[in-house]
Amino acid sequence: MQQKTSSSEKGSPKQVYLEVKENSELLKFLLEQLKGKSRTTVKALLAHRQVAVGSHTITQFDYPVLVGQQVTITYGKIPEQIRYKGLRIIFEDPHIIVIEKEAGMLSIATAKEKLLTTYSILSGHVKREDPNNRIFVVHRLDRDTSGIMMFAKSEAVQSTLQRSWQEAIIERTYVAVVEGVVEKDEGTIHSFLKENKALIMYSTKVPGEGDEAITHYKVLRRGDEISLVEVKLETGRKNQIRVHMKELGYPIVGDKKYGAKLNLIGRTCLHARVLSFIHPVSGQEMRYETPVPGRFMSVFARHEKI
Repeated sequence: MQQKTSSSEKGSPKQVYLEVKENSELLKFLLEQLKGKSRTTVKALLAHRQVAVGSHTITQFDYPVLVGQQVTITYGKIPEQIRYKGLRIIFEDPHIIVIEKEAGMLSIATAKEKLLTTYSILSGHVKREDPNNRIFVVHRLDRDTSGIMMFAKSEAVQSTLQRSWQEAIIERTYVAVVEGVVEKDEGTIHSFLKENKALIMYSTKVPGEGDEAITHYKVLRRGDEISLVEVKLETGRKNQIRVHMKELGYPIVGDKKYGAKLNLIGRTCLHARVLSFIHPVSGQEMRYETPVPGRFMSVFARHEKI
């Protein structure tokens, strides 16, 4: 085993450096290298952000490690992860960044808002390591929509993801609080979406009149005048969920633009809960999930179905 230990200053955490001699997965590599350490102990190192591949902290047990890379294990207290207003970094490697965005944060700049955006914050984040680093948009979430997003760290990776988006994305699941008591437990909405001159998307059943859009939904909970639904996208069109829920007769709570009358928590009640995809470089299947926002659930205390 190629292993080096740093001679840290007093009080600094001890670090062990391992060189990758053959392609493998991170957990398997660590178990082979750290003789005598149990599987539970090694998984705890990953969970506690004590393992880095190159300069990137990795928590994913099946992350691919390649010949020539250096794996660093830090024993002791890890410095606090950098926190940013409006977003949380879930995963980062040399190719992509996966984040959870809060409602109210723009994905990218507009004519009115140029400074505090998800894009600008992440641009600053990658430049901390190298001033020449850049960030590239892969997809977007509306300002009032919270949840999981992915950005590319190179133009080549952005191009790969956008070119093969339908094939690369395994699952995009959202949750929404909608107006009305949804009658059917589950269903599918299939139409064609087009944007009018007022920049509002609308739905038509006429093929060729717009981009094909397919949305699957399932009711998770019903109140006396609202419902919590899980929504899975088969296609990813602009405002697709908002338009389709309006078409179904159950606009998303807080979404005045698409017909909502209720505004229960001061925002559109739409959250991107799950993003699963094929990694554009390693080919590994990645899956990230966040819980249903607590504020979504709290509204049912006041609107519980009797």
